[in-house]
Amino acid sequence: MPTDSMIQAEGLKKRFGRTVALAGIDLEVPAGAILGMLGPNGAGKTTAVRILTTLAIPDGGRARVAGFDVVTQASQVRRNIGVTAQDATLDEMLTGRQNLVMIGRLSGLHRAEARERARGLLEQFDLADAGDRVMKGYSGGMRRRLDLAAGLVTHPPVLFLDEPTTGLDPTSRVRMWGIIRELVADGVTLLLTTQYLDEADELADRIVVIDHGRVIASGTATELKTRIGGARLEVTLNTPDPRAVGTLEPFVEGAIQVSHDGRRLRAPVRSGDGLATTIVRALDAAGMTVDDVVLHQPSLDDVFFALTGHPMSESTDGGVPGTGSSAEEMEAVLP
Repeated sequence: MPTDSMIQAEGLKKRFGRTVALAGIDLEVPAGAILGMLGPNGAGKTTAVRILTTLAIPDGGRARVAGFDVVTQASQVRRNIGVTAQDATLDEMLTGRQNLVMIGRLSGLHRAEARERARGLLEQFDLADAGDRVMKGYSGGMRRRLDLAAGLVTHPPVLFLDEPTTGLDPTSRVRMWGIIRELVADGVTLLLTTQYLDEADELADRIVVIDHGRVIASGTATELKTRIGGARLEVTLNTPDPRAVGTLEPFVEGAIQVSHDGRRLRAPVRSGDGLATTIVRALDAAGMTVDDVVLHQPSLDDVFFALTGHPMSESTDGGVPGTGSSAEEMEAVLP
């Protein structure tokens, strides 16, 4: 295993009974970079993070974080990482400042050091005015910023962010993105798990796409988009018409997908000057009225669809939501 990266994993495996949570994934994150781990709920993202942060033991494979083995040198790993989990782990009955001071004291800081560190973090995360308010009165965005601040109390060189912007409004998400960029600019190495394709596209230096416990693709956002070729055409008809597929076939580069109501048609194309106009004219000549025609440049959503055959929002690990049968839910209740 190479030693020049801050996060490394080879062949990580994890099972919960008959459910495979991880089927042998490989990861590598150089110092000062962001790796985006992209995938739907139940894909195995949280399981991987729990192993890398020493909260779970792999059934196979190995991993090192900040140069230390996550199984045999777990205590050293913990001293070098910060973790922001999906759910807030702070005490709602304490103020923001009290939460940060408590974490500092538990991490071995002297009282004065912990107070000074809390003061600095509250200012850095624009929470100074709310620092002496009880946390249960914080908004969702404020809670997530305090969560992130809590993970930085000990100046860790490696930070794990497990879906840090889930549930935030668009303004709070953009604000969190700015904070994440600042951390990396200061030299922090980051592993970011997310369900948001735009978030991975916006922040990550490299991306791994996980589905059903396996890495199904990896690379930069540009590299992943290049894998699926050119743009995608989306046509919306005023009324469905069975002749539309045949009319579009000369202009597209692959299979044409038709929506359930028959009005929307989608297909890969080689974009060129005047293509949209040409298609509208062809459909009009065939007697079909077009409500809309759009040429989409490739996105990470397109990448996921090309790799799996379904949108990320429809991916599932086979578990039954709410029953604890998925790998991610099992992990929350099993020792």
